[in-house]
Amino acid sequence: MVRTTVLLAVAGLAALGVVWASAAQTGPALIRITSTQKQYAYVNIAPGTAGDMEMIRQRLFNKKITKNAIGRAELVCTFTFGKNRSCRATYTLPQGKLMVGGSITNRSIYELAIFGGTGLYNNARGTLTAIRTGKNPRREFLIFRLAG
Repeated sequence: MVRTTVLLAVAGLAALGVVWASAAQTGPALIRITSTQKQYAYVNIAPGTAGDMEMIRQRLFNKKITKNAIGRAELVCTFTFGKNRSCRATYTLPQGKLMVGGSITNRSIYELAIFGGTGLYNNARGTLTAIRTGKNPRREFLIFRLAG
């Protein structure tokens, strides 16, 4: 009885046009920028074990627009098995933030899912591809493919 009442209430709100999820603020788009690693921390629980963590702070650049940094990124990765790690990151850009996450085996090239954002990127979806372009300091070419 309670379950039926809740379902009817939700259906009634939907019929009235009440929507909980907001639409993305931007349509399909491609963002190409670069990053330079500024800080790196490694937390070693025990040698080579699951649960070790790495924390990374990056500066974000678009050299076609300005030589100055346009934003920053913070990544937190937890090692699961071997070189595999589960990562989450926030990329802060002038018009909002993009949140990404997924599994990485090799930091030289990887792809993560875009699962949200703020500001212009509100409710963003898509993928991030990162390709290492430099070693010391570590630099990456970042391609955000927003689905809209």
